[in-house]
This record gives sequence, structure tokens and C-alpha cells, in this order.
Amino acid sequence: MKSVEEQLALIKRGAEEVLVESELVEKLKRGQPLRIKAGFDPTAPDLHLGHTVLINKLRQFQDLGHQVIFLIGDFTGMIGDPSGKSATRPPLTREQVLENAETYKTQVFKILDPAKTEVAFNSTWMDQMGPADFIRLTSQYTVARMLERDDFDKRYTTNQPIAIHEFLYPLVQGYDSVALRADVELGGTDQKFNLLMGRELQRAYGQEAQCILTMPLLEGLDGVKKMSKSLGNYVGIQEAPGVMYGKLVSIPDALMWRYFELLSFRSMDEINQLRKDVEAGANPRDIKILLAEEIVARFHGEEAAANAHRAAGNRMKDGELPDDLPEVEISATEDMPIAAILNKAGLVKNSAVARDLLGSGGVRIDGEVVDRTFIYKLGATHVCQAGKKAFARITLKAE
Repeated sequence: MKSVEEQLALIKRGAEEVLVESELVEKLKRGQPLRIKAGFDPTAPDLHLGHTVLINKLRQFQDLGHQVIFLIGDFTGMIGDPSGKSATRPPLTREQVLENAETYKTQVFKILDPAKTEVAFNSTWMDQMGPADFIRLTSQYTVARMLERDDFDKRYTTNQPIAIHEFLYPLVQGYDSVALRADVELGGTDQKFNLLMGRELQRAYGQEAQCILTMPLLEGLDGVKKMSKSLGNYVGIQEAPGVMYGKLVSIPDALMWRYFELLSFRSMDEINQLRKDVEAGANPRDIKILLAEEIVARFHGEEAAANAHRAAGNRMKDGELPDDLPEVEISATEDMPIAAILNKAGLVKNSAVARDLLGSGGVRIDGEVVDRTFIYKLGATHVCQAGKKAFARITLKAE
């Protein structure tokens, strides 16, 4: 096992906050594998690279010799996580949760070592908790403390409804740490309140409090908003190799170092050397290609990564995508059809030409052929190709 200093350096890589660092150092000094917990509510069947920021950190803990617990919140998923929500989130049915959970397990083992991963479901202990036990759990926290949480406070002060079951979510997430006897819990920065709940409940149940590691929310392909499927600025980990490759090579230059730090398994020394290479005159696109090939290889294998530039359909690696790729911003109040986007971006003479190209397979979005049914999502950024020579990276901005 690496020294405490070496472990701490890797653990803190890309992290937003460590609470409490001195406590984590003491835990590491014991020289015993720690129990590292991260919970995921299976609210959708597919994951994107934003979700993998936490999973990558779990893999780093595995590489350091610690025990990783991948917790699937099949019980909490039926409550609905209110974090950051301005309205009550509709709960899922058990059937939806279980179906999504199965797909999660398949996807995460593209990153985690199955032999070193404990998969847990929080229904295991929550379904067995009787009414008296649950009342004891709810007695550990007050309504006043709950209303200290930013999203609850905003909704309360603006007279937006807060359902009672939403108060239960952080309590159950905190109790998961008690049930699993977690030493460290990981979560996004938007989960800090819930993660701190775990510390308090562990103390209330006579356990040593877990340490907390918060990870940043990954920006999407536009480099501005959080990666989100609804915004169209995402890279899905089950997307075709060419699609993944095309999206990653098209990210803004300023975003690539953020992606390297949070998504790459290269050492920081390697990444810093790549940064120096760019400062010395290396083409940023060539560096983004290295990132794209690494990510594609992780989810699709080395052979797929080697051929991804051809699968992308635009031969980026061979230089056919312009080095000075035009950046176009279009303002709108809602999603737009691709024909209108191409017209407004100046990639075609008019919408009729756009429709003709779409009908003949002459339009590609991030390297994939699309037809006239393709809808450009508000906030999305894509590399668009109309015909053989018209390219642009187009962002559809909200007015």
C-alpha cells in the first residue's frame, strides 16, 4: 500500500473538498483498508461521463487497496432525491428502479474491478426497518435543521411545497452509512448536506464518523452547464465509439484539462507534461485525441479506440476537420430542428438545401449521420457537418 502522503495526493486529485482531512489522515495511518461508499439512485437507465467522475474516484480508491461499496439506492430511488430541485421530484416505481439498477451494474464494471467491489442495495436494511426503528431515525434531526439546506430553504421562503417524504431522503442516505459502517463517503458538491447527515447519524448510532469527499459536477460539452442528457451536452458511456470520439475531440480547448483531471487515468505528471506541450506549440486537437482514445478504449476496448476516428465519419485524426473550426452561437427560446440550425449557422444556403442534405445522408452531428427528425436541444453544443466541406461547432444558447 502506498504511503499516506501518496494516497492523499491521489484521493484529493480533482476533489472539491475533504471533510475532515485530518480525520482522513488518521484513518489512512492505521494501514487497514477503508470502506469507501458512494450511492447512486437508478433514476435513469444509462450513465454519462458526468456520472463517472465519482466512479473514477472509487477506482482510484480500489487501486490504493481500499474496499469500495457501490451502493444502489433502490429504496431511496423510490423517494426521489430532492437535492437542487425547485419542485417535488416524482418517485419511481420499484420495477423502474430495479430495471435501471441492473443496467448500472453492467456499466460501472467498465471502470470498477468487480473482484474488489461490493454491490449493495439500501432496500436490504430499509425494508427490514420497523416503524419504531424508523421513528427513532427521524428523531435524530429537526425540521429547523432540515430547512438549513439551501434547496429546502429556497422553496420554503418562496412558498413552494415540500413533501414530508423529501425530508426522509437525507435521513435514509445518512443511515446507509450506518448500515454499511462507511469510513469515507463520496458525492457531488450538491450532496454535501446529505453526506454530512451520514456523519451525524453515525455518531448518534455509536460509530466513528465517516470522512467526506465531494467531487465537482462535470461541465458538459459546452463547457458551461453541468453535463446533462436533457441539455444535450453529454457523452453517454454506452454511445457508439465514433460518437464518443467525435464529441470528445470537439470540446473547447479550455475544457480539455478539466476532463483530463476528472476523467483520465493518466498521472498528473503526464497531464502536466501534455499541458507544457500545448504551451510549446502542440496542436490542442492532438491532445484531445489522446483523451478521446483513452475514454473510448475504457468503454469499448482498444480496437474500437484505434478505429474510432474513422467511425466518427469525419477523419479528424487525418486532419480533414478544419484546425480553425468555426464557433457559432445561435440564440433561441426553445429546441430547434436541425434544418433551421444549419440555415442559421450559415452551413447551407437555405432550409430547403438543408432538408435535401438531410434526406441524402449528407449531415453529420458529432460524426454521426442524422436526418430531419434530429432536434437540437437548447444549451447543446455539437460539431456539425453539412456536405463535405461545411463544418462548425454550434451552440444553441437560451435567450
